[in-house]
Amino acid sequence: MTQTIIGLTGGIGSGKSTIASLFAKLNVDYIDVDDVAREVVKPGTELLGLIHDRYGPSMLNDDHSLNRATLRHIIFNDLNEKKWLESITHPIIRSTTMEKLHKSTSKYCLLVHPLLFETRQNEICSDVISISVPQTLQIERVCKRDYSTKEDALKIIQTQISNQERIQKAKYVIENTGNMNELGDKVYAVHQQILNNMNE
Repeated sequence: MTQTIIGLTGGIGSGKSTIASLFAKLNVDYIDVDDVAREVVKPGTELLGLIHDRYGPSMLNDDHSLNRATLRHIIFNDLNEKKWLESITHPIIRSTTMEKLHKSTSKYCLLVHPLLFETRQNEICSDVISISVPQTLQIERVCKRDYSTKEDALKIIQTQISNQERIQKAKYVIENTGNMNELGDKVYAVHQQILNNMNE
């Protein structure tokens, strides 16, 4: 098992997946909690069955996968439904994530989590990288990626801690506002800092 876990966090639309893939090119394993969250509600899983039972057939796409846009609309407009969903999904997501972290063999492993601080998962991390991105860019990316409205994108952003608070809590910060070459250089620089700190 990799002994060192580094958290990678940022608000929705901040580019977590892109940055994690750049770390992967440097031979750094990463576990993305969003990927795990998708895995545990695949067709045929118990969790998807519970969600279907609660909300009905509108929860499923034609291929029987979860209709994430419909579910997202429900939970961000009803706090009680959000709490219910979290109560059934969070324990399984957490245990599956820990299993995957234990299988990592790279020098350190990234735990990619949009709600790293909110769920206190930062407590299992040696250090944290926060991604800094202007809110206007976040909204633009979310609308383009998820076909969301600006209002829905903003609701999601408002459920997360602020960009500034995330930066204050992190040891490393990556600004994701430039092109891919610039971003690659920033990732490489942080990677070297992490390795240097591990060797001290």
